[in-house]
Amino acid sequence: MGKYLAIYHGAASAEQKQEISSEQSQAFMQAWAEWAEANKEASVDPGSPLSKTKLLTSEGTADSSNTMTGYAIVEASSHEEAVKIFSTHPHLTLMYGNSIEVIECPPAPH
Repeated sequence: MGKYLAIYHGAASAEQKQEISSEQSQAFMQAWAEWAEANKEASVDPGSPLSKTKLLTSEGTADSSNTMTGYAIVEASSHEEAVKIFSTHPHLTLMYGNSIEVIECPPAPH
């Protein structure tokens, strides 16, 4: 079994986020909870939302922005299996253009 990091990318603008009703938000959170329950065996870290970003370089630190809105970590027998786990995630249907990046996390070299 391998570990896989999923990064949720949001496509909504600030205005579009404001247009999501409380009913839509509640329905989304319910769908997310159902997805998490259905995939709890694979879950290593259910993750959390992502917020403010700082970019560090050899020249210093600066505020930054990106499309990442959350993450989760699962364990699966293959990269394809990890992708299959996230293929039904409600994040994909919340807003047109949302995506999930599934990244293999190989063991650290010794």
